Amino acid sequence: MLTRFNPIELNRSIRFHTIKSDKFKTNLIGIYIQRPLIKKEATKNALLSMVLHKATKQYPTFMEINKKLEDLYGAVMVSDVAKKGERHIIKFKMQLPNKKYIENKNILKEGLEILNEIINNPAIKDGGFIREIFQQEKENLRDKINGRINDKMKYAVDRCVEEMYKDENFSIYEYGNIDDLNEITETSLLDYYKKFIESSPIDIFLIGDVDEQRAKELINQTIHFPRGSIIDIPRENITKDVNAIKEVEDNLNVNQGKLTLGYRTNIPYESNLYEASVLFSNILGGGPNSKLFKNVREKESLCYYIFSKIEKFKSLMLISSGIEFQNYKKTKDIIISEVEDLKKGKFTEDDIEIAKKSIVNSIKSLTDAPNMLIDFYYAHTISGVTDDIDQIIEKIKSVTKESIVEAGEKFKLDTIYFLNSEKEGR
Repeated sequence: MLTRFNPIELNRSIRFHTIKSDKFKTNLIGIYIQRPLIKKEATKNALLSMVLHKATKQYPTFMEINKKLEDLYGAVMVSDVAKKGERHIIKFKMQLPNKKYIENKNILKEGLEILNEIINNPAIKDGGFIREIFQQEKENLRDKINGRINDKMKYAVDRCVEEMYKDENFSIYEYGNIDDLNEITETSLLDYYKKFIESSPIDIFLIGDVDEQRAKELINQTIHFPRGSIIDIPRENITKDVNAIKEVEDNLNVNQGKLTLGYRTNIPYESNLYEASVLFSNILGGGPNSKLFKNVREKESLCYYIFSKIEKFKSLMLISSGIEFQNYKKTKDIIISEVEDLKKGKFTEDDIEIAKKSIVNSIKSLTDAPNMLIDFYYAHTISGVTDDIDQIIEKIKSVTKESIVEAGEKFKLDTIYFLNSEKEGR
């Protein structure tokens, strides 16, 4: 059984969320710190997520932190950044055994104390982060940024987004950029961190077989964020007139072309057409029963893979495919034609039911994975959605063909991006 309790305001812009489930033998704690996605902060946020969990005042080396986690029955701690529309999220997660299955009945409190230590008490020397740790993580981030090109499928999607939103913050890569990274020092990052930690909205999640009131008491005893003037993070703009379709090509030493199309859906997540837009995308390219898979991959044999997906916060549909270089124009034309056919209602009730089952099964599968479930509910939290999983499923099930067509009519093709070979031309 899964129960999502209403969030509790712990302090200024700190909310605590409990999701009670007796399905897992572990508890998962997630701390999400929210910033605006802006160029001057993105690289610093990414670097903070890597530096903070390496050393603290109480545990001055990474080895000592790991030893403490091992003492807690092999608890696992991870940190990373995520991009949700034009919000930049630093997230810290810790998974540890539920006290019902071990001898240490204080394990949740000890885990929370470690998280508090990592986030609020970093190791400092000479007015900055420990130089050796800072330099190592700076190089690790440099490798991550430079290495983004190694995943050609994701790189092509990222490049399409960058070109499509060239003048908007949504184009910013979640791990930042090399130019900004070069400018960051251990002291400038610490100065930024002090402002960051006291001014950011924070959400704390706990998933597991726990008592909500007792969990709240433990949070109040162990987590102590300084609070100053809290920043306001504005809602991203999701509508823009498309006066001309952009076609962009990059040439790299690749063995396979990557074609990505970006559509502005013009449908915000709070719209009663949002679920219909998700169904539109799923019927189009959501799996082996989708129009793109059947007609572009199987019937025409034009691609190695093809799919479409909705970006919830920026009202965006992306279509991604891997193709032979010489098939660029034919593949592009067929994809566009398939989208237009869906807009005209050229799909069946069976197509709708298959898509609904696929989406519902994906949502239900979240309840088997605490890590995915906690991210799912956090995304709902920052979008103001209070529905539980059953309510979300009912919204999906109630979508009609008419609403899918109505949603699709709002979709506008904005950008076509092609990652081509260095030797090929269109």
